[in-house]
Amino acid sequence: MRNVTYSMGVSLDGYIVGPDGGFDFTTPEEEVFRSAIDELRTVGVHLLGRRLYETMLYWETDDPDASTDDPDASADEPDREWTALWKRLPKVVFSHSLSAVQGSNTRLASVSLADEIERLRADPAEGDIAIGGATLAEEAAALDLIDEYQVRVHPVLVGGGRPFFPPHHRRTDLELVGSRVFGTGVVISRYRVKR
Repeated sequence: MRNVTYSMGVSLDGYIVGPDGGFDFTTPEEEVFRSAIDELRTVGVHLLGRRLYETMLYWETDDPDASTDDPDASADEPDREWTALWKRLPKVVFSHSLSAVQGSNTRLASVSLADEIERLRADPAEGDIAIGGATLAEEAAALDLIDEYQVRVHPVLVGGGRPFFPPHHRRTDLELVGSRVFGTGVVISRYRVKR
């Protein structure tokens, strides 16, 4: 059965966006970006809320083969690799305000989050079911649908904003699956939900 994962960059004090709505503190250095590319390779479908979908539209419309003024084209290789993977990845957008979405592999959800995840888990396709966006992840966590959390902690305190872990009224025990520390101070930890 396919796992449901929630993975985002977060400040050390637990926020995916700061008080001003900005998340520039999560802009990864190349080594961290490469690990995000490796993570994306394990995803079979990505479920997004409206805000994250709109943020990620850049990757849907970016042309990785467009000419550049940079004589060293290899400097853009991670961007090209990410863009190609993202465009090929099936995506489902959950939104009450959008009537259409862009991207040949992107569609609006037509059923509830729980029903979509149930359908995707039954699908024999390979790869994890990734959840992106705090609001959508909050709903999935409340329904006990998340199997694994991947937290990419950046060494910064932003003092408020949108938390990675939304408050809920039940305890969830986790088991550390793996952890990696980067030279930039970023720490990625993976936790599996104990069932």
